[in-house]
Amino acid sequence: MALAMMFVLLFVLLVAGAPVAVALGVASLAFISTTGMPNLVVLHNMVNGINSFPLIAVPFFILAGHLMNTAGITTRIFNFARATVGWLHGGLGHVNVGASIIFAGMSGAATADAGGLGNIEIKAMRDAGYDTDFSVGITAASSTIGPIIPPSLPLVIYGVIADTSIGQLFVAGMIPGLLMALALMTMVFFFARIRGYPRDDRFSPRVFLRSFGDAILPLFTPVIIVGGILTGAFTPTEAAIAAVVYSMFLGVFVYRTLDFRRVLKVSMDTIETTASIMLIVAASAIFAWILTANQVAQVFADRLLGLTENPTMVLLIILLIVLVVGCFMETIAAITILTPVLLPVAVTVGVDPVHFGIILILNLMIGLLTPPVGMVLYVLSKVARVPFERCVVATAPFLVPLLVVLLLLTFIPSLSMWLPTLLYRQPVAG
Repeated sequence: MALAMMFVLLFVLLVAGAPVAVALGVASLAFISTTGMPNLVVLHNMVNGINSFPLIAVPFFILAGHLMNTAGITTRIFNFARATVGWLHGGLGHVNVGASIIFAGMSGAATADAGGLGNIEIKAMRDAGYDTDFSVGITAASSTIGPIIPPSLPLVIYGVIADTSIGQLFVAGMIPGLLMALALMTMVFFFARIRGYPRDDRFSPRVFLRSFGDAILPLFTPVIIVGGILTGAFTPTEAAIAAVVYSMFLGVFVYRTLDFRRVLKVSMDTIETTASIMLIVAASAIFAWILTANQVAQVFADRLLGLTENPTMVLLIILLIVLVVGCFMETIAAITILTPVLLPVAVTVGVDPVHFGIILILNLMIGLLTPPVGMVLYVLSKVARVPFERCVVATAPFLVPLLVVLLLLTFIPSLSMWLPTLLYRQPVAG
């Protein structure tokens, strides 16, 4: 009865518009008070929830993304992507996707991609004669690549909650991220043919080399992050610090676009964003502890497997649950609540925790493109100066390729597990 009350109260608070952290904390506190547990349990679990070394990576990856945006790196990335794929049919649509792939290796967040590159991309596409709806739709869809290709804030959070290697999760996201890009570029090509969208002039080696020269130093960011992790030079947490140092170096000493005032503003923005994420993680830790202590995950697994033991059906049900939750809940909160409940079920039907992490995050990224809590849609509504409802309609067609990729990743595990197996799980000879 107390558990049911907790879930009802959480739902009511979320519908009423309460902040996610407040809704989780109040619902958990109500359960603890009702069952007679000491309130000290709340503080104990909140502290334990955020007392994790890998979580140190969160503020540093956020800071690195903010520094790249403020330093004007996004313009150089966009110009390089334009020189690389702008000559294809629907050129700027492909540029949009290509720029997101590159920026994904720096920010690790969909909203950072939408806010940082979105303004440049949508303006350029409008000036070139592209429909506003198409421009907004592809910008929104391509931003979801950010949290799949490393580094990724959601994957860091999932790795902590699931006690899974963050390095393996980062590597596992590479091929899925490229698959998402390929699917979206196929969609762009299809629209370009039907609507007669323009493309840039022929591929120019001179323009390509010039833009590559302008962007070469920012392009080293993902090389430093991923290369450092794979070679063992530093951990994912230390990689986040390296990304910040490199971003500062570029902005202050190379491009000289960062001064004390801008660095201070970026730092304050990072503190604000980090505080909100950590508060959600702390509140979710209490909620997750209650679920674990009351064996909710085990009960849910038994009920679900009682309906069907077919792995395909179980995975489809899990995908549907995550998709629905993603429409109504912020990504970090959804990860911290869903992981303890759904991961044991997935493991029972033979899904590797690393594989599950990729499909969980991609599923929740699709939720960022759906109302009522589609954060990317709200960001682009502001950037493009179009109503939220119009953003929803504009983005809807691009959900199709993302859902296709989600199904492929779910039922062909090797697409996400091949690289982690190759790099981390090779059998030892002898």
